[in-house]
Amino acid sequence: MKRFFRGATIVWVVLRYGLDELVLTSFQKPWLRLLARIVSVGRDLRAPRGQRLREALERLGPIFVKFGQVLSTRRDLMPPDIADELALLQDRVPPFDSAVAVATIERSFRRPIGEVFESFEREPVASASIAQVHFATLRDRQGVRHEVAVKVLRPGMLPVIEKDLSLMRMMAGWVESLSADGKRLKPREVVAEFDTYLHDELDLVREAANAAQLRRNMEGLNLVEVPVIHWDFCHPDVMVMERMNGVPISQVGRLREAGVDIPKLARDGVTILFTQVFRDGFFHADMHPGNIMVSLEPATFGRYISLDFGIVGTLTESDKEYLAQNFTAFFRRDYKRVAELHIESGWVPPETRVNELEAAVRTVCEPYFDRPLKEISLGMVLMRLFQTSRRFNVEIQPQLVLLQKTLLNIEGLGRQLDPELDLWSTAKPFLEKWMLEQLGPQRFRHELQAQAPHYAKILPSLPRLLHDHLRRQPSHEQQRELLELLREQRRTNRLLQGLLYAGLGFVLGLMVMQGIVRVHLW
Repeated sequence: MKRFFRGATIVWVVLRYGLDELVLTSFQKPWLRLLARIVSVGRDLRAPRGQRLREALERLGPIFVKFGQVLSTRRDLMPPDIADELALLQDRVPPFDSAVAVATIERSFRRPIGEVFESFEREPVASASIAQVHFATLRDRQGVRHEVAVKVLRPGMLPVIEKDLSLMRMMAGWVESLSADGKRLKPREVVAEFDTYLHDELDLVREAANAAQLRRNMEGLNLVEVPVIHWDFCHPDVMVMERMNGVPISQVGRLREAGVDIPKLARDGVTILFTQVFRDGFFHADMHPGNIMVSLEPATFGRYISLDFGIVGTLTESDKEYLAQNFTAFFRRDYKRVAELHIESGWVPPETRVNELEAAVRTVCEPYFDRPLKEISLGMVLMRLFQTSRRFNVEIQPQLVLLQKTLLNIEGLGRQLDPELDLWSTAKPFLEKWMLEQLGPQRFRHELQAQAPHYAKILPSLPRLLHDHLRRQPSHEQQRELLELLREQRRTNRLLQGLLYAGLGFVLGLMVMQGIVRVHLW
């Protein structure tokens, strides 16, 4: 019964906000369109369609808000106005009772909260759809006192998620069966992708591991701070990390008053992202303003502070090479190379004609060069390339779609800080350095270092391997028999050659005799 009422509520909200006409341009069943109009009589559809979708998702609750956030990353499927509006979704969710948070912590660590933390602030400092955060203090095994942030998963999330996901799958099936646009939008694939993201975020140990990896990668860059994870106090439902003090990056006026170099801050954001992408292949994929602060501490003044590591992106070496070469070819206006890269990557059918794909890429990209390079959006370039590729039946890789969304986030953030930000001049050194590392002696040295453990394992075994090889050599008796066979083969060859020469001599003799006889008769 609860599922029935939840489903009815979803249908009513969908119709009330005009979502039946939002993406689906036409229902195949006329009577369904009429029924939708009757049920939703009196609705106001004057607001833009993207705004209506965002408001409907907010009304349906935190799971649907999270779905909208994930959907905003699929710009290869969504029209730009809808994707832009969905990107505005924030986790404006009321906090749950702090007593429930305490109970979750005590259940996870099997001891009273007073034995886990020296102090625990009952009032949460942040609340989102999946979890909320409390400040606390603790002592580690060495007795050192630490100020920490405690992230606690919302109770009972899994059953709620499973129910809503079940309804989403059912609605996605309806969309595909009732709409002519259903297959193009791939609603069931989108829901399946959301399912994966959501279940990943429900495991806070996974998020802690992401944070630890990013912190390790960023050491020595001196541009971004990532909180230390206290692994002795981590559980799938609870994550304890270093408490980070900073100013939200959206408060530009406050940062400027504190003396932060805002243009440098904008450039640093680009540097951080491209370092994560092209050097590490492991990047923070949720870099919206709500997850970024700026440190005002003397030792780390002006550095970024990254928070919330539930979603990260990973890139393979081939992914990085594809991106670097695409960006480089684009800024050289080498559209033929862009087309060739699409085909070489295997994402476009091999029978695709290069000149046709080249013309399509030129049509999309050439307008960008009517403006200064600093006004070109790398995120938009990548999105346009994805859209063009879709026309040629290419399947876009999820990790690249995630990167494109992150590029748009960091570009918007960077230009909000510094409207004169020249993203290309900041990104170009990383692309050139990466290309040099792929083709030059540095790549050889890197590969040698990477394979060193393998070589170190093989070298001590070489004497044994050589001995085994010699033991597999033929015995003396076998070698003698082999030599005898070779001699016999040579004798046979000589005999056959003799017979062949004799036969040729006999034929030539007959031909000569016939010639003599003919001359005599003549």
